[in-house]
Amino acid sequence: MIKCNVSVIGTVSRTAQMRTNKEGKSFLSFGVNVVIPAKSGINKTVEISVAKDCDQPDEASRYPVGSRISVDGVLTFHKKEENLYLNMSATDIKTSGIAPDDSITGDIEFRGSLGSKIETKTDKKGNPFCVFSAYSSEKNSDSYDFTWVRFMHFGQSQQEWMQPKAGVNAKGDLQMSVYNDHLEIGCRVKEVSLWEKKPNPTEQ
Repeated sequence: MIKCNVSVIGTVSRTAQMRTNKEGKSFLSFGVNVVIPAKSGINKTVEISVAKDCDQPDEASRYPVGSRISVDGVLTFHKKEENLYLNMSATDIKTSGIAPDDSITGDIEFRGSLGSKIETKTDKKGNPFCVFSAYSSEKNSDSYDFTWVRFMHFGQSQQEWMQPKAGVNAKGDLQMSVYNDHLEIGCRVKEVSLWEKKPNPTEQ
């Protein structure tokens, strides 16, 4: 499970349309392009698929392709093979007073399994910090796909329970970047704890 409460600033990339879900409830749907800065290589543009509950048919006309907007809501990730899809359930959309630079800022909540590399390092002042990666698994047809997140927990060393494949709950600041054209999800940890995994989970 990866859930992010975020604010997104970007450019409308896909025509806004009114749609209806399985329960017959109307919602607004459109795409937003956001440029993610690169740690190495060139910046990468990602598209976020945005949906917002809406019962006003003329609402779609407020968001023409190419317009700058700010969107608040819940961002989730869907991994299928090598593709990572970004989906957002919006609670608020603004079209005025938009900052000039693209951004995705907010908090991330994560539940998944620790990877094999867990390290305690020290900063220039000699203070410890723990660096680790963990993955959330998602079942697609007969196989699982894994979305990885890199974590940095400042002021803390590796805890005893933090072993490869152990379950982990974590919360913190969302950090998104690009490395060699690959989108990376990161978290500056505020809270971390052991997750007691259930036997044979279908989704983590």
